[in-house]
Formats: sequence, C-alpha cells, structure tokens
Amino acid sequence: MAVKTCALHFPTGEQYLERGSTDRVRRLRRKSIEAIEHISGERAKLITEFYKNNREVSIPIMRGKAIKYLMEKKTVYIDKDELIVGERGDKPKGTPTYPEVCCHTLEDLKLLNDREKVPYKVSEEVFELYKKEIIPFWKGRTIREKIYKEMDEAWMSAYKAGVFTEFMEQRAPGHTVLDDKIYRMGMKDFIAKIDDRINRLDFEKDPIALDKREQLVGMKYAAEGIIIYAKRHAAKLREFAKEENDPVKKEELLNLAEICEWVPENAPRTFHEALQYYWFVHLGVIIELNTWDAFNPGKLDRHLYPFYKKDIEEGKLTKEKAKELLECFWIKFNNQPAPPKVGVTAKESATYTDFAQINLGGLNEDGSDAVNELTYLILDVIEEMRLLQPSTSIHVSKKSSDKFIKKALHIIKTGFGQPSVFNADAVIQELLRQDKSLVDARNGGTSGCVEAGAFGKENYALTGYFNLVKVLEVTLYNGIDPLSGEKIGVETGDVNNFKSFEELMDAFKKQLEYFINVKIKGNLIIERIYARYLPSPFLSIFIDDCIEKGMDYNAGGARYNSLYIQGVGIGTITDSLSAIKYHVFENKRFTMAQLMEMLHKNFNGFERERLILWNKTPKYGNDDDYADSIMKEIFESFFSCVDGRATTKPGGKFRVNMLPTTCHVYFGEVCGATPDGRFAYEPLSEGISPVQGCDRNGPTAVIKSASKMDHLKTGGSLLNVKFTPSFMQTEKGIDAVCGLIKGYFAMDGHHIQFNVIDAETLKKAKKHPERYRDLIVRVAGYSDYFCDLNEKLQDEIIKRTEHETV
Repeated sequence: MAVKTCALHFPTGEQYLERGSTDRVRRLRRKSIEAIEHISGERAKLITEFYKNNREVSIPIMRGKAIKYLMEKKTVYIDKDELIVGERGDKPKGTPTYPEVCCHTLEDLKLLNDREKVPYKVSEEVFELYKKEIIPFWKGRTIREKIYKEMDEAWMSAYKAGVFTEFMEQRAPGHTVLDDKIYRMGMKDFIAKIDDRINRLDFEKDPIALDKREQLVGMKYAAEGIIIYAKRHAAKLREFAKEENDPVKKEELLNLAEICEWVPENAPRTFHEALQYYWFVHLGVIIELNTWDAFNPGKLDRHLYPFYKKDIEEGKLTKEKAKELLECFWIKFNNQPAPPKVGVTAKESATYTDFAQINLGGLNEDGSDAVNELTYLILDVIEEMRLLQPSTSIHVSKKSSDKFIKKALHIIKTGFGQPSVFNADAVIQELLRQDKSLVDARNGGTSGCVEAGAFGKENYALTGYFNLVKVLEVTLYNGIDPLSGEKIGVETGDVNNFKSFEELMDAFKKQLEYFINVKIKGNLIIERIYARYLPSPFLSIFIDDCIEKGMDYNAGGARYNSLYIQGVGIGTITDSLSAIKYHVFENKRFTMAQLMEMLHKNFNGFERERLILWNKTPKYGNDDDYADSIMKEIFESFFSCVDGRATTKPGGKFRVNMLPTTCHVYFGEVCGATPDGRFAYEPLSEGISPVQGCDRNGPTAVIKSASKMDHLKTGGSLLNVKFTPSFMQTEKGIDAVCGLIKGYFAMDGHHIQFNVIDAETLKKAKKHPERYRDLIVRVAGYSDYFCDLNEKLQDEIIKRTEHETV
C-alpha cells in the first residue's frame, strides 16, 4: 500500500496517513479532506432567478427548463490534478440548497454555521442572499409548507411526539440506483428515445396524451442540459491546456476535454469515459433535487468490467492507471456532503455522509457469480482510500468464494467499517416476493443503508422511521403521550386492569395499527404533492419505464414503485415486553402498577428493581426463544399493518425495512423509561441488533436470534456486530467471521456489518478527540468519524457488546 505520513492541518495539527496510489491521488485526497464543508448559495440563487423570470404553465416543462438553466449557469469547477471532473456545488465540499423543497431560515443557517460538530460554514454573502432573495420569494411556495398544510391533527400530533419521522418533508424522493443503460446509450440516444415516444402518442385515444408529452418534453430539456454542462467542462479544460507549458500535462488536459466533449452525449468507449459519464449523470440527479439517499452506480464492478477488460487487452489501460482513475472517482464522492436539514431535524442531522452505496460481487443476470478481476481492484481502492464516501458493500451468494469474503474481511479488520456485507440470495428472494422479475431481481441490489431495490427500474422511496417503542409507551398510558400529557393515540384500556400478557399485546397491536394508518394516510398525500408539484425529469430519463409511460419518476413512471416505513427499536421493545410478560404476568414479581410507578419515576428509588429488569429478564440476542418469539410477534404485527397496502402510484405498494440510521438516538430522546430497565431519553436499540450490552452469549447467539425474523418479508434489515481488534488480526479469526457470515446468510439473514475496535480506544477518543481525528467507526448503515458524532451516539457505540470470539 502506498502510504505516506504528513501533517494534516486539523485544528490540532496532528499527524495522519496520506493515502493513494499516486502523488496526484494523494494531493487530491488531501484537498478533499481539508476542504471545508459549506453552504453554496449558487443553486438557490439560480433556481430562484429562474422561477422569478419564467411563467411556464406546464410544471414538467418548467422543471426540465429549470434543470437546463442550472446546467447552463452553474459554476464549472475543475482542479488541474483531476481525472474525473464536476462538482455539485461551487467547489469541493460546497453543498447547494433546494428552496423549492424546503427553505432554510436564517436561524437554520446560523445553527449549521455555529454548531460544534458537523458544521456547514455559511458566508455573510449567503446569509444576505437568503435574507433578501431566497426566503422572501419561497415563503409559502415550498413542498414542505404544502405538506404541513395538508396534514391533519392526528398526523401532526404523532409526528411531533416522535411516533414517526417524515423523510420527504425535507428531501425529495430518490433513493434509487442506476443500472447499465448509460454504458450502452448516450444522451443523444435518450433524446431520440424521447422523441420517438412523443411521436407515438395517440391524442385520439389517450386522454392524457398531452400530459405525457409535457413530461417527455421536460425530460428532453433536462437531457440537453447535461450535455451542455459537460461541454462547458470541455471548454474550460481547453482553456487550461492553452495556458499549460508542460507538454505531458497539456496532453492530459486535452484528452480529458475530449472525454467531456464525447460523454455524456455519446455512449462511452473506454473505462475512463464510462467513469466520467456516470459522474456527470450523478451530478445531474443530485443537482436536480436533494434526493434521499444520494443516487449511486450500483454494481460498479459489473458495469465497468467490459470497458476495463477491453482497454487492458488493447493496451489502452494498465491496472495501475485504472486504480488511479477509480481513486479519483472515490474522491469525487467524498467531495459531496449531504444537503443539510432544516428546523429541528438540522439539530439531529449528525453526518456529512449522503449514503451513496456501491455494490460489489453478487450474481450476474444469468445467476452466475459476478465477482471479477475489477471487483478485487475496487476492494484495493476501498482499503487504500479509506474515505467516508462512497459507502461500499460486498454481496455474498452461495456461489461466492471464501477468497472474496476474506478479502473484504481483511479491509474490515482495519476498523474502518467498510465494506458492509449483504446476502445476495436473500436480496433476490426479497425482490421476487415483491413481484419483481427474476432478471430485474438479479440486476438489483442494495442502496442507502441496507435497502433492496430493482436497479434502474424502481422508485423505492423511504417515507421515514417508525418508533415501535413509542407505540408501546402510548399503549401503556392508554393513548396518552406521557411526555406531553396529550392524547395522541387511541384508548386501548388501563393496563393495570389487564389480566394477561395477551391483553397487552392486543392493545399494542390496536395502537400500532392506528399509528400506521395515520402515517400511511399522510404518505399518500405527500406522494401526490410530489407527483403534482415537483417532477424529476432528469432522474426519470434513467429509470425504466418513465419514458415509455410518458410519466415522471415521482408520479409512478418507474416499472416498480415502493414506499418503505422503517421500524426502529425492535430490541428495546422486545426486551420491554419480555420483562412485562416474565416479571408481571408470569412470575408476579411486580404488579403492573408497581412497574408503571418505576417508569413514571425513571427508576428513581428503584435501582434494585431496575437491575432485576435489566439482568434477570430473557433478552433478545441470546438465542432464547422466550424473548425471540416476542420479537417475531412484534415484527409480524408491524409487517401485517404495512406490507402490500396500495400507494397512489400504479402498482405501488407499501413495504417495511428494519433500520434506524441514527434515529434510534432521537427516538430514545422522546421516550421515557422502558420496562427493560432503560432510563428515560437514552438511545433505543439500533437496527435489528440487540439492546446495547444485552447480548451475552456471543455473536453466534445474536445471529440465531436475528434470523428468527423473516428477513425475506423486508426490503432490508441492519445488524451490527462489534469485535475486538485482536480477534480479527489472525487468520483463525478471519476464518471464524467468514463462517459466521455464511451461517447467518444460510438462515436468510439480509445484512451484517462490523466494528472492529475496543471500547477503551473509543473512550480515549471521546476524551481526547484531537488525538483521534481520523478514527472511523461503523454507525448504522454508514461509517463516520467517531469524533464528529454527538455524545449520545458516541456512548451508544461504546456500549455495544464487543466480542472476542464467535
């Protein structure tokens, strides 16, 4: 590994490792790490300017013209060292805002600028821009305001109480992945396809032919815009070349200019062109809207391998040059911090990561093993670059070799948290259960944290997190939120009068159904708001069957349409119900009235009783059917309330995922003490992992408990496991973890990821952050700098059980 020590200008000036296979990459990586995350006001200014000066009646055409305008006017930033060009903002780490979705207030901008961790610097110029132009124009016009205006009292009460969150009140639907079509078609081919579809519209027999034409015309404007944007880069590169005296550098600049002249207008011919084409498309999607989660290339090793193989065979490319290009590509992802949130969510937003997940391995369309030479080269790049973005994953099938898994584990053991590990066979089965075709399922994979989808064919938007523990709390208080004293749920009976555990479970299920109905009603309205007011003509170009249907991505143009609700706190609610069943109804150790008093007083004066609940209760994560059967019942109830319900899009269905990102911390802050012995306001369990510190029988017991959930009914579940570094330093340890993965996947587990670090190191990093600025940990479905995490999240990771064996 090409590693070189140098001084990094963090505030403490400590040493860090400068990484990269060439001097060029080391320079670019250093610039990326040292660049300051900031709010770029340019997009907000341009989009406001456009809307002020254009009064197009057709919203789809208006949006298409708006994208083209942005591409014509936005800053073209190029670093002369770069081999892949293009930035979302004005320069690296410049994050644009999207006032048509949600408009930041001056208070939001101040909070983002001033907060100690994960700040976004806001210049005085941007403050003035917002004060004088952006806020006055967008007041009353944003999607967020439209959503809040349409939500009823039941939705607002549950939302404010923390029963659920809503993703799309701040970020647009997206969360989709590209397939291989751009590697076969240039933008001029997409434009020809759009023109052909317009020509085939039947205005005599199709009453919505005009609507379809407007959608298609909007897509055409957007396609023209990205070609213009690329050619502007080509022009700037030629300007650089004209001023360059070094003949080698001049040739490099002219070659890159030629690439930008060719792609994306035309289909790529080389490995370099394929990477640059994808990057222009990526920028187009994330400049158009602030999609949840960032668009990504999906099966990069599969898509790029034909170009890699051909260029190598023809002598146009060496393995070393391919690695350098990929490393430059990695840096481009790292230059794009996630768009910052607004309001209360801005306070909770604790990461710059935008969740672009690159899939490696898995299966080919014909069912054969997809691992190839490029897969291993990309794994080398992941290890070499050690960057937060992009996120990466390996997809393991029954056909995957141990060599492939162990190659990834040797990266994971370094404590970097990447790549995460997915069960390719389970992902395919999940997609088949959702009525995807076998070919589309095999060509699919995962994105964001752990979410499965049909790449290039599906709109699978996440609607928000759902607080299972809060539903139990409201049940225990007969429809009342004990934190506010307000009635937010339905009356399900006084728990002190319940004669059996089954009565409590019935009450919980009624409460669960009520809140799911509230959330789904809201999401149906939100779905139509986006369909009507904020189409995505650029993204629609790349997702089948938007062009053929003449329908926008946000309106149901995709072949498959899914809305996900993400369940949070399965470990905490399982242990809580286990405690009630075991101690109240079966062993009669406490009465329900006594337990409720403990919860009301946050165990103040009841420490002995709390320790009994914490230590003497059957707990999820220990392969104990007593607790695990409760987990299964909760999951099945959640699944039954959600799965298969219709959305407003053609053929659209609601589905469930089991993941929290960092929302288990927020959800914990809105929940009082729980019957498992957890204190009020502490984080809930994360993903489908056991409650922190409550898995006492080792990781094999954890995966056995987790596998009792029917993962194939989900669109993704997240399992975290923490090992001590010493365990994975030996081949015996690597072999054991490889076996653990294969064992879990044989039981249809969806996903597993690892932190390889000890609690003592994390405690030192918390106390002396200046000494551990480059310490990266796995948080939920992403990795982050430990020192950038808020204190509650740091403590939650420290408390996770660390294993010294399987």
